[in-house]
Amino acid sequence: EVPDWVLVPGGNLGNVSAIAKGFFQMRELGLIDRVPRLVCCQAAKNNPLYLAYQRAKAAGRPLAEGDFEPITAGDTLASAIRIGAPVSISKAVRALGASNVVVEQATDAELADAAARADRTGMFNCPHTGVALACLEKLVARGEIKKDERVIVISTAHGLKFTEFKAAYHGARMPFDAKYANRPLELGADPKDVLAGIHRAIDAMDVGCN
Repeated sequence: EVPDWVLVPGGNLGNVSAIAKGFFQMRELGLIDRVPRLVCCQAAKNNPLYLAYQRAKAAGRPLAEGDFEPITAGDTLASAIRIGAPVSISKAVRALGASNVVVEQATDAELADAAARADRTGMFNCPHTGVALACLEKLVARGEIKKDERVIVISTAHGLKFTEFKAAYHGARMPFDAKYANRPLELGADPKDVLAGIHRAIDAMDVGCN
C-alpha cells in the first residue's frame, strides 16, 4: 500500500532524488497507482533547497533549478547533511518539481528534541533522522499531514553512530534547553554499584504503586 507521505533528510539530495524517481517508475510500470507526497527535510543552517522552494512558492509556481542558489554551510548537529551546495541539485529539482513536494527545515533544537521524543518509544535516532521527525511534527501541527494519513520517515543512520550527540543532549551540554532530557546516572563499573543506582532511581520515582 502506497503511503500518503514520505519524509527524507536532505543534504546532497541524492536520497530524495532517487526515492522520487523510484516512485515515478513504479507508477509507470503499473506497480502503484499514485505517488506519495515527498518532503525533503533540511537542517536550518544548511537549507538551500528549502530557500529555493520558498522562492518558487512565493512566485506561485513549481520548483525550478533557477530558484536555487548555493549557500555557505553552517554548523549543525546533523553533520552528514551540512551541505550548502548539493551535488544532486539538478536531479532533485527535476524529480521534486514534477511532484507535489514540500521542503521543510528544522533547527538544531528542533531536531534534537524530535529525536529524543521518538527515542522514548524505544528507537535510538540519529540527528539526521531527527531533522525529518521535526519536520513531521511541523507539518502535523500545521494540518498539512492529517492524523489519519500513512507516513514514512526515512532513517538514514543509527543513533549509536552519534553517541556524543546523545550524551550532550541528555547531559545538559547543548546550547538550548533539552525538552526531553533524561539525565544519565554515572555509576562505578561494578554490578553492585549499578544495581544500587537503579534502586535509588526507582525509589526516587513516583510510580504510583502504593
